[in-house]
Amino acid sequence: MCATCGCGESDVRLTTVDPADEHDQSHSHGHGHDHSHGHAHGHGHEHDADEQLRTHTLDLEVAVLAKNDRLAATNRAWFEAHGVTALNLMSSPGAGKTTLLERTITSSSRAVSVIEGDQETLFDAERIRAAGARAVQVNTGAGCHLDAAMVARAMADLRPADGSIVVVENVGNLVCPAMFDLGEQRKVVVISVTEGDDKPLKYPHMFAAADLVVVNKTDLLPYVDFDPERLTRDARRLNPDVRVIAVSAKTGENLDEWLTWLS
Repeated sequence: MCATCGCGESDVRLTTVDPADEHDQSHSHGHGHDHSHGHAHGHGHEHDADEQLRTHTLDLEVAVLAKNDRLAATNRAWFEAHGVTALNLMSSPGAGKTTLLERTITSSSRAVSVIEGDQETLFDAERIRAAGARAVQVNTGAGCHLDAAMVARAMADLRPADGSIVVVENVGNLVCPAMFDLGEQRKVVVISVTEGDDKPLKYPHMFAAADLVVVNKTDLLPYVDFDPERLTRDARRLNPDVRVIAVSAKTGENLDEWLTWLS
């Protein structure tokens, strides 16, 4: 188990999905976390064993995050050196991240490529390819988020053009992805109106870390109980500088504001 978030140890698999090449290239890699497992040995006192276990777990967590941050800094330096805008796109499952990316690929004035994170399948990477962009699918198995090492390996296959946009579509999860720096310049959280307007206060770390909150599926507002003003107010209680944009990725409503922010 990962000491930081509790996700299962897994076999991370990378698959390059290129619109110019119909032949998939799959590569298996070990999990990007340091999964050293220590064991607390009893000394006749259960309390002492518990303290040792807690201390050991804390040490592992600090080590995992420190290693990740070093790799993230390397990723960030590469992005900056090549004029690449890197986004970490996060949400719960089904919020509409991939649909938003499909719209972005076909509408952006800059080239877009994507690192897709999912526990299994190539579904989203295939959608990105169909929209006309290059993608690398990272399947995390039991893992619940991407980390900087996974992004670094994916970038070696993705080979984005200088001056382009790279979007990391993280594993659908409003908890763990907020904890791991990938080397991105901006963090974007997508929340759909069907999820409810209480999410910022229920998942504060995610919204506190965001540079932008995209409220998606606004075409469904007449049919759901969702207060955009409440969501914006609560998000800014956590993060006074966060920007909030409301769009419908399905209909294209207000997509220009998203593209302007992206550029």
